[in-house]
Amino acid sequence: MQIGTLSRRTGVSVRMLRYYEAEGLLAPSRRASGYRDYSAAEEETVRRIRMLNEAGLTLDLIRRFLPCVTSNRPDFTPCPDLLAALEAEATRLDARIEALRQSRREIGRYLEDVATAAGP
Repeated sequence: MQIGTLSRRTGVSVRMLRYYEAEGLLAPSRRASGYRDYSAAEEETVRRIRMLNEAGLTLDLIRRFLPCVTSNRPDFTPCPDLLAALEAEATRLDARIEALRQSRREIGRYLEDVATAAGP
């Protein structure tokens, strides 16, 4: 399939698909005309990239992680280096979540103060 079709089927922009290719995450074949030719396997790879990215993983970590992912479930045993990177990423995400919770508490307190000052 051509890049526009892949874009429509996955919801990923053509520009981002080209970026994935430049980053070595996708390797479509080329037609004689020079057009990229994406297979169902690349479509599935794009879906996995999106799933991992939406889980908060960086593209660098996805690049390392992607060869291990053969389905939408974590049904593999990662090497120690990858496992350490995933643990570090989980720690980073936990810190972000706590920072967001703190920000939310601060905003909530501010809104309560404004509502109290405004009265009934």
